[in-house]
Amino acid sequence: MSKLILLHTSHHLTPIHRRVLNAAVLTPLSKPLLTPFSLSGLRLQCLRSSFSPPLSLRSLSARAFDSSSSSSSSTKEEELKQIDGESGPQGKVNSESVNTGTPDKDYPTGEFQFQKMSSWKSFVVKLRMLIALPWERVKKGSVLTMKLRGQVSDQLKSRFSSGLSLPQICENLVKAAYDPRISGVYLQIESLNCGWGKVEEIRRHILDFKKSGKFILAYVPACGEKEYYLASACQEIYAPPSAYFSLFGLTVQASFVRGVLENVGIEPQVERIGKYKSAGDQLARKTMSEENCEMLTALLDNIYGNWLDVISSTRGKKREDIENFINEGVYQVDKFKEEGWITNIHYDDEVISLLKERLGVQKEKVLPMVDYRKYSKVRQSTVGLSGSKDKIAIIRASGSISRVRGSFSLPGSGIIGEQFIEKIRSVRESKKYKAAIIRIDSPGGDALASDLMWREIRLLAASKPVIASMSDVAASGGYYMAMAADTIVAENLTLTGSIGVVTGKFNLGKLYEKIGFNKEIISRGKYAELLAAEQRSFRPEEAELFAKSAQNAYKQFRDKAAFSRSMTVDKMEEVAQGRVWAGKDAASRGLVDAIGGLSRAVAIAKLKANIPQDRQVTLVELARPSPTLPEILSGIGSSLVGVDRTMKELLQDLTFGDGGVQARMEGIMFQRLEGASQANPIFSLLKDYLSSL
Repeated sequence: MSKLILLHTSHHLTPIHRRVLNAAVLTPLSKPLLTPFSLSGLRLQCLRSSFSPPLSLRSLSARAFDSSSSSSSSTKEEELKQIDGESGPQGKVNSESVNTGTPDKDYPTGEFQFQKMSSWKSFVVKLRMLIALPWERVKKGSVLTMKLRGQVSDQLKSRFSSGLSLPQICENLVKAAYDPRISGVYLQIESLNCGWGKVEEIRRHILDFKKSGKFILAYVPACGEKEYYLASACQEIYAPPSAYFSLFGLTVQASFVRGVLENVGIEPQVERIGKYKSAGDQLARKTMSEENCEMLTALLDNIYGNWLDVISSTRGKKREDIENFINEGVYQVDKFKEEGWITNIHYDDEVISLLKERLGVQKEKVLPMVDYRKYSKVRQSTVGLSGSKDKIAIIRASGSISRVRGSFSLPGSGIIGEQFIEKIRSVRESKKYKAAIIRIDSPGGDALASDLMWREIRLLAASKPVIASMSDVAASGGYYMAMAADTIVAENLTLTGSIGVVTGKFNLGKLYEKIGFNKEIISRGKYAELLAAEQRSFRPEEAELFAKSAQNAYKQFRDKAAFSRSMTVDKMEEVAQGRVWAGKDAASRGLVDAIGGLSRAVAIAKLKANIPQDRQVTLVELARPSPTLPEILSGIGSSLVGVDRTMKELLQDLTFGDGGVQARMEGIMFQRLEGASQANPIFSLLKDYLSSL
């Protein structure tokens, strides 16, 4: 897929979000013949929309996934085996019945309802705070401050890790709403490096916090569309006189390196299945294909249109007025104040003075404040938010998918298939969990690992309700995992789908001639040199086998998706073809069941597990906060030794790995270099150069 970057047109700010997307590929049942390109990328800076109800949705209707089914365990196992089979004749899945599913509006919303504590509970909470551990103590009347900038991870963070954690941001806002020691929240919002699924989750929690009656203010020294989207949910917005505002609109950019490769003597041989599967175009084409242009234009229209709708609704203006203001190219801060986009122009210290005045703190005294990191140590039980005996497991899957941990991969840097499967099995074998939520934020990766995890999720779904909750992206291997769940919940602009295949190899013959390198192969077997002979093009019989293998891989992926989503194969073909969909469009086409965040996934899990909606549940995070100190030390050691092996792995990723099919969105391979690149400047240069391709 061509590298595409949805950027601000302003030069004032660096691009805020560079999430990459790549091709989705299905795992063949045996070791595949195909290996995909993993250099191209779809990078989108997406915008979250205002949210009109989607069209009628479909939910997974296979009885094997229905927690309310009266079928016995043996019957469920038989149905699981049936789902593994081929699709039936005339393009229909091999199922006895296909239900219409549950419309989105019939699922519980999971909307936050602030409830004041009873006198007794309030007394108990105050007592707990008196005997709280030192790191949980907060001065009464404090303001919770959070600096929202940079990368936001969907994983839990340990005290040894830097950056922000979405679960901890959201939990802090919920705790602050009920904590009698917290008088309000002060957010400092700058350039964010995350997708719009996470942004919408944070915005939803800001709106929920406001229901407590406490104040929440935003300070925006550097503000683009994404930052303003968050700030607009706050009661007041402040900016310094020199603030950078770059609300100029969005663009989609595609870069192509076919000409560069030709100049150095490299010929990419690409096999693409799915007319929208543009992964590989960056290597094989010199211009954007019509199908790719159509897909990206639709995504851009969704993103920009939704942003206009949300901001116009929030600011109480007409959509046309918002769009006209953007098209004026306004950058002066005072103009934003005049037009009602911000509350006032103040420096940070002046905002602090306003807070002192509001809280009755004398000017010469220090305003009591507690920051994000310290407040994250406060347990929910300390503020009276204890759960019940009903437990729901949360299993997080973030980053690139690999089957086993590589020697150069840092702990917590991606999804390790064998570790994820262990967690799934522990939930399936345990009787203490009533349901499970798979929280997915992944553009895919190793297709074999995706398939193995898919199988384990389906086995789990046969024993208890499983809900898939999508964050920024759940496409390719990420969607592969999600489609095994009972119900799929996505944000309006979650990037999902990408059901297609792209694979190929490089012909380096001319390059070898230029540099004086020669390679000779002695082989046995007609197709032994299929992937080994990179110094020449495919022979006719090899090209034919390659094409047939790609078709087979696509057919398996499409047919499994069709059965999992209770569709006919013909219907799935209409929405597959490698196309990436925004969440709300995927919902209207049956790829997603409900629109919302993690709170809605919890509400649906309670519904499926026959837990009353008004009953508290205990959410059990199975993932440990990462990285731990031993893991950091281990990662440093791994980056300092075994450099030869590491470089070999890197070169394998740049070409075609070990012969295994990938279900990834390209660019994600560079996650393997995170952190370790700081230890060696060569790795840093390699990463920067390859990222620019």
